[in-house]
Amino acid sequence: QVQLVESGGGLVQPGGSLRLACAASGTIFSFNVMGWYRQGPGKQRERVATLTRGGIVYSTYYAISVKGRFTISRDNAKNTLYLQMNSLKPEDTAVYYCRLNRDGMDYWGNGTLVTVSS
Repeated sequence: QVQLVESGGGLVQPGGSLRLACAASGTIFSFNVMGWYRQGPGKQRERVATLTRGGIVYSTYYAISVKGRFTISRDNAKNTLYLQMNSLKPEDTAVYYCRLNRDGMDYWGNGTLVTVSS
């Protein structure tokens, strides 16, 4: 069983930055997919940035809307996944969720709210 806890959300002005963190209760060293998703007001949940394991190589995915502004990274020693978000826009306003897929199981955090507004 893995528990995921997101943090780092808040209110930020357009053009600002935030760093989200997802702390896992167990190791994140091995996974199939790990990443960030978001759900904006009145919208469906969408994939933002993910790491997908293919053998010993990990591939990175970014949604077109965040490419060049967001960066996903992980710290295996701290069992933590990060999302650095720069040049934030009002349309980035959403609840951001962390997801880990391993051994056929999907784990989700409860989310952290990011509000981009002046």
